[in-house]
Amino acid sequence: MQLQRLLVVIDAEHQQQPALQRAVEVARETGAELHLLQIEYHPSLEGSLLDSRLLNRAREAIVRQSCEQLRTRVAHLSDEGFQIDVDVRWSKRRHEEVLARVAALQPDILFKSTHPSSTLRRLLFSDTSWQLIRRCPIPLWLVHDTEPRGQSLCVALDPLHSADKPAALDHQLIRTSQTLQAALGLHAEYLHAQAPLPRSLLFDAEVAQEYEDYVTQCSREHREAFDKLIAQHAIDRAQAHLLDGFAEEVIPRFVREHNIGLLVMGAIARGHLDSLLIGHTAERVLERVECDLLVIKPDGKG
Repeated sequence: MQLQRLLVVIDAEHQQQPALQRAVEVARETGAELHLLQIEYHPSLEGSLLDSRLLNRAREAIVRQSCEQLRTRVAHLSDEGFQIDVDVRWSKRRHEEVLARVAALQPDILFKSTHPSSTLRRLLFSDTSWQLIRRCPIPLWLVHDTEPRGQSLCVALDPLHSADKPAALDHQLIRTSQTLQAALGLHAEYLHAQAPLPRSLLFDAEVAQEYEDYVTQCSREHREAFDKLIAQHAIDRAQAHLLDGFAEEVIPRFVREHNIGLLVMGAIARGHLDSLLIGHTAERVLERVECDLLVIKPDGKG
């Protein structure tokens, strides 16, 4: 991973811009360029009875004014020496406009502030953050709050690929975390959560009798796979943690207890309906953690 070009989604609906602040912190350490993207949209200027030329002029005026205001808001960063590019666009489907900008600019990381969102809201309104989790092809840094919670990052690994993740993704997560660790001076922890099939789901009496052997074998396989993965990288054993429990429960608890500021996770795209109604592990974890989340897709897959 290179850290030369950062794309930041500016949220016009909120005064604070945690994503911009975090991107500035990264740029200050790496010298990266900052590219700001703000999406404007007002339903009153869509499908109105007004003349289409008047509508276009009104939209253009809003975009122009927003661009001037945004330039003014970040002028102090330019004065500090940051390389900043400002882009304001009009679009009803914000995530699609963001993805189009990603495709054109090819940034190294996309920064986006995230706000609490219920499952119903995601289902009905296609929340931008959740759409980007599913579809963004580059690392997506979701910023939870303005102030970082700690100088440590945690990498969630899946060496047995129980979530259908390709084997190469774990190595990609580790390489990315080591780049961030070196560039930003962060401490790194590596975590794998393993949970055997609950005893309550075993209805066959003969199978239930062998449950303890199954748990032992399951634990052995996870330990061997995790150790093999860690051994392939320059990782201190004290930084590697194999924990019992489901990822959506274990990971948020580990983040709280170790004051983790950034959680690095892999995610793969699944069927649209499945993602909407259930959500994959990255989505369920995001709902429960109170730190930043860096979501990474397998190379070439968004």
